[in-house]
Amino acid sequence: MAVSFNQIPSSIRVPLCYVEFDNSGALTSTPVMEWRLLLVGQAAADCEGPLLTPTLITSADQAAKLWGQGSMLASMFRYAKRQGGILETWGLAVPDPEAAVAAGGDVTLSGSCSASGVISLYIGGERVRALAQAGEALTVTAARLAATINENGELPVTASTAEDQLGVIKLTCRWKGATGNDIDLQINYGTDDALPQGLRVACGSMSGGAGDPDMAAIVAALGDTWWKAMSCPYLRKAERDILEEWLDAQFGPLRQQECQVFGAFRGTLAEASAYGNAGNSELVSVLAIGAMPSSPWDAAAAYAMRAATSLADDPARPLQTLELTGLKTPRREDRWNMEERNILLYDGMATFMVASDDTVQIEREVTMYQKNSWGMADPSYLDVQTPATLGYWRYAVRSRILQKYSRHKLADDGTRYGPGQAIVTPSVIRAELIALLGEMEEKGLLENLEAFKSGLIVERNKDDRNRLDVLAPPDLVNQFRVFAMQTRFIL
Repeated sequence: MAVSFNQIPSSIRVPLCYVEFDNSGALTSTPVMEWRLLLVGQAAADCEGPLLTPTLITSADQAAKLWGQGSMLASMFRYAKRQGGILETWGLAVPDPEAAVAAGGDVTLSGSCSASGVISLYIGGERVRALAQAGEALTVTAARLAATINENGELPVTASTAEDQLGVIKLTCRWKGATGNDIDLQINYGTDDALPQGLRVACGSMSGGAGDPDMAAIVAALGDTWWKAMSCPYLRKAERDILEEWLDAQFGPLRQQECQVFGAFRGTLAEASAYGNAGNSELVSVLAIGAMPSSPWDAAAAYAMRAATSLADDPARPLQTLELTGLKTPRREDRWNMEERNILLYDGMATFMVASDDTVQIEREVTMYQKNSWGMADPSYLDVQTPATLGYWRYAVRSRILQKYSRHKLADDGTRYGPGQAIVTPSVIRAELIALLGEMEEKGLLENLEAFKSGLIVERNKDDRNRLDVLAPPDLVNQFRVFAMQTRFIL
């Protein structure tokens, strides 16, 4: 029998005509790769939604209903959805850590309001405006400001007045843990903000928050679903080590379900530099946000959504200049200059820039990978496009091989088998891989086809004759990052 049928048996004698269908050769182009983004964050203590269970979310309102309007995870979805796109997005709600402590901070009013006006307080980058009337007692103004804060259910804090401290408003993070310490408090951030005459407002720092969720439990909850991208606010060294162990296994040749994690870090230049140098994963990219008023988890969610949406369309295209909608820039005096940002890019930290319209844009999306196993500088995984493009290459190869050769026999080149049989030889696979690279070259993902042909090795394994071994040297398309020109002018 020459033709290898899948469903029509060779032993059938009953007449007459039998036709089967075979879709193994139906695809004539590289496949579309589906991206799935997972946002990990804490839920409200009294939420009704599932905990440690991945849940498909199609709107920020849905996330708020499930896990609490002012919860960290609901806020992350608000910022993620503001980036636009139709990327499939899931949420993993995390409960408060056991024995954790909620962060707290003070806002202190002093002086005497001699002219009515508006107090503009910024909590995690969100503006709260409260009236201050001329001649009223500080306790009245403080109570009004606290009530205004509590009326906004999307804020990450609740407010109360201190009876034994005149004009002091006590803020408490809605969830427990160390992340609450990163909630920024500012007064008069906007250019049109001004305190009422005679009134003074001092913002303390959020502090006292302690405890982090169990990263092992978070990893266990990820299951077998292929998460192409993830936003996670729990990336301190201990938690990151656990997550990176899972990421390495996912990126490996046995699971083949690579995932890239996007985070954000608040801190000084020295703190951000030290944080970046403590990591070395090609699958983690952390945006250094410095003194940005917006919260790190919101910045991480925006960064993850914007990056994943772009990489899903084209894994090799740079993200520079993409706007992170909704994030607020640091004050001018707190912004890092070019030299400082360049230092961070050498320390494994992604950077942002401020556009002329005061919007936040991605400047360069580097990974935390910096050194090889010998501790030597290694830029092979510098940008997030490298693992993203490699992931697509592997996906395309697997799709082509599994689609066309899932039930084939293996023979040596030159074997005289009849046409139409399900038999593959090394030269057939070699030709298939060359054709596939040509398709990806046309898509602008790989280059140098002739070099690929020269370096490609396809051979049967000497010890296992059922196995085909391949050494493939694809040349990944790079990104246009720097334009350098010397203008040697003539007078």
